[in-house]
Amino acid sequence: MFIIYLFHHIQYLSYIIQNCCTMKKDIYRKGYLALFFNITLLFFSLQGFSQPSLPNRSVNVTATQAIYFGAFCLETAGSSGGTVQLDWQGTRSSTGQVVLLNSDPYYPAIFEIQLCQGRNVIITYPPTTILTGSNGGSLTLNIGPTEKGGNGASFEVNNDCNFVTRLRVGGTLVIGNNSSNPGGNYTGSFSITFNQQ
Repeated sequence: MFIIYLFHHIQYLSYIIQNCCTMKKDIYRKGYLALFFNITLLFFSLQGFSQPSLPNRSVNVTATQAIYFGAFCLETAGSSGGTVQLDWQGTRSSTGQVVLLNSDPYYPAIFEIQLCQGRNVIITYPPTTILTGSNGGSLTLNIGPTEKGGNGASFEVNNDCNFVTRLRVGGTLVIGNNSSNPGGNYTGSFSITFNQQ
């Protein structure tokens, strides 16, 4: 509708310009005033049809909860190790010679995402990160999967700017023997990249 309206004004202006060139001098002045008047109307017509400002297109992500594997130990001093798995739902399990203790809570990481446009978001993250022990040693954390899938997964975000989409992330700790992983608190960090499509 807007394109047809603009085209109509262009035709009318070209008609005035053609007529102004063939008219006498005093009539030319009147044509010039008419031309100026029509250009002014066209300018205000364009202003009247301008688009409203677009909503924010950036992805807002907040890390609201760190992943925590709780307390665990090896069966004996000579145990070779194993793994502690924590899925995105908060279910914990172990393999090998790792014993899970219930003295501390455990929970997955949580990220909160807001995107006004309601587009798809692709998540990517490194497969592993290293946790450092307070008494020496280090653990490998295998990141994921998330509740939306593994590395490279895509999911849709609600188009309401005030709606929060939560992403829960689990992981697996690889535990060595007592000499390589002495008792203590192990801490580290990992990053997730959120790309909108």
